[in-house]
Amino acid sequence: MVWPPVLPRIPLDDPGLRTRHLLALPAGIGADEVEVLAISRFPSARWERLPGSEPDRTAGRGRSSAPVEPGVLRVSRLSTLTGPYAVDQAEAVSLGLPAQTAVVYDAACPRERGAKPYPGGDRDGLKRAFPDAMPIREEERVLLWLVAAARRLGGAVRTGEHGVVLHPDVDGTIDLTLYSSRWLEPDEALAVVQRAVPRARLAMDGTPWAGPATDAGRRALAGIMGTGLPERGGSGLSAALAQHGVQDERERERLVAEALAYDAAMLADPPPREGFGAIVDLGVDGLVALEVGAEEILPPLLRDLPWTRAGAVAYRVRWEPSDVDELELERPSFAHKVARGRAIPPMQAIVRELHAAVGGEIADAAEFLVAPEDL
Repeated sequence: MVWPPVLPRIPLDDPGLRTRHLLALPAGIGADEVEVLAISRFPSARWERLPGSEPDRTAGRGRSSAPVEPGVLRVSRLSTLTGPYAVDQAEAVSLGLPAQTAVVYDAACPRERGAKPYPGGDRDGLKRAFPDAMPIREEERVLLWLVAAARRLGGAVRTGEHGVVLHPDVDGTIDLTLYSSRWLEPDEALAVVQRAVPRARLAMDGTPWAGPATDAGRRALAGIMGTGLPERGGSGLSAALAQHGVQDERERERLVAEALAYDAAMLADPPPREGFGAIVDLGVDGLVALEVGAEEILPPLLRDLPWTRAGAVAYRVRWEPSDVDELELERPSFAHKVARGRAIPPMQAIVRELHAAVGGEIADAAEFLVAPEDL
């Protein structure tokens, strides 16, 4: 084993290098961190050749100044990630990468393209990078992971062909989800959330249904309700009820009584709650929403764990800004970024309190796991 390791230089003379997608990362990011993020999206990812291996070791005493071999991480049957390669500032700039780039991974995957990008948001910048035909299938999966990994690690992605460089905002996606085996009732969850943000409230208010309108259905006259508006269900509703409805008055009364008895039984012994929510009003900064419910489709790293085999409870904490369209912009406005920055502390505080109460694992919007102490 070479120590200290000397990373191989990026092969700028490789004619295919600029046709492939590159993941550029700053200094201090180890290959093990890249591996974890790959497994988080591609459960079968594995090293075919470990980074740091020596192709022809001749030095004694376990020390050498010769460059070591780059690793080959197979993320799927058709795609690999080779690296890390070392780059200096001049090499990074020649590729259009940020000047602070220290290491680069070379992504090899099939070229699969579909239709032109549709109008709308472009948070990841892929529509800008591929204006003629969007990546699909395997290439799309790999590119979305590269962008998510760059966002998590503070890096960038150079796309093949046109060489467009994507600089995903580290705080571009701030939503968090806590997966746990424990269920909190609404009042319990609210008490936990209020330890972080006292002004939080349950989002379960609403006007109970009082039954159909008194001037609808059979009681509507000539298709016009008493309010002067068209009859609910269409102008033919009264005629349909007259032709196909229950004509016997006693039978109708029996059915109504049966329905009322069923409603009363459900009110007296309601079924278990399957989900609820809570919100924190941030004023001009939007709102933070907590959504609680059962979840069967879990991030790959959490599947098949003893406590997740039957699913888990998901506590989703998400931010909704005043202008939701800006969530899908690659470069949102300064005001959006300021509001987002003010929303992050209460969101993280809520997740920390929930984790302390119910345990489990925290995942970000890309389904990469997050340690509680990093919040």
